[in-house]
Amino acid sequence: MRIFLTILFIIDCIALCVIVLMQKGRESGIGGLTGASSDTYWSKNKGRSREGMMLMLTRVFSAVGLVLVILLNMSRLK
Repeated sequence: MRIFLTILFIIDCIALCVIVLMQKGRESGIGGLTGASSDTYWSKNKGRSREGMMLMLTRVFSAVGLVLVILLNMSRLK
């Protein structure tokens, strides 16, 4: 069981690294200094775009990684 969880954890870590590296930077120009946000068409519909999907996948793989770390540590205590 521990070997299976370790293999899943390694795959999850690699996938998470690839997904994070594929995302674009968050350059907001001078508006980022003041906290100003622009409500553009892209920012309103970000959930339907490729970037929205990458953000969702990042959150999912992070949550799966967290659960796997907890399970691996619990199996080590037994």
